[in-house]
Formats: sequence, structure tokens, C-alpha cells
Amino acid sequence: MFDDPSDPISGPSSVTSVETPVTSAAVQRYHSCRWRKPPEPDGNALDYCSHRDVQPMAGTTSFDPEAWCPDCLFYKVRRVPKKRPAEDYGY
Repeated sequence: MFDDPSDPISGPSSVTSVETPVTSAAVQRYHSCRWRKPPEPDGNALDYCSHRDVQPMAGTTSFDPEAWCPDCLFYKVRRVPKKRPAEDYGY
């Protein structure tokens, strides 16, 4: 009686597929760049390029990777810090 697909009142339920949005090459490049300033967990939702030559022109409130990142000359891959052994500390 409840949720019966043969019931003429409820009819067959349609299943909608959720597609993942396709990110462009510029957005992928931006997310892997060292200069990307990601949103902070404290509620600050700004996501922008923090490079000193790009930020004054692009701003921080409405940064668009499609406009800046495809042919950016300041692009650098984000580095993963390496853990140093305790004996490397000289103090």
C-alpha cells in the first residue's frame, strides 16, 4: 500500500542521476597551484590567488580561474612539506 509502484496514484518513481560537475583545465590548474588561498574553515569563504602580482588586479572577492589560470606565468605546483628527522634540528 505504501510506496507500491503498481499503485496508479503513486506511479513509478523516477530515479534522477546526479552528475558530477566537470572541472575545466584552468580550475584544475588553479587547485594545484601554490598561490591558491583556499577557503578557511572559520567561515571565510574567499578562494583566490595570493600571488603578489595577480591579487591587486584580480581581487579576492570574485576571483575567476577561467580568466587568470590557463596561461598564468606565475604557476607553481603546490609542494608537500617533507617531514624532517629529529636529528636534523640543530638546536
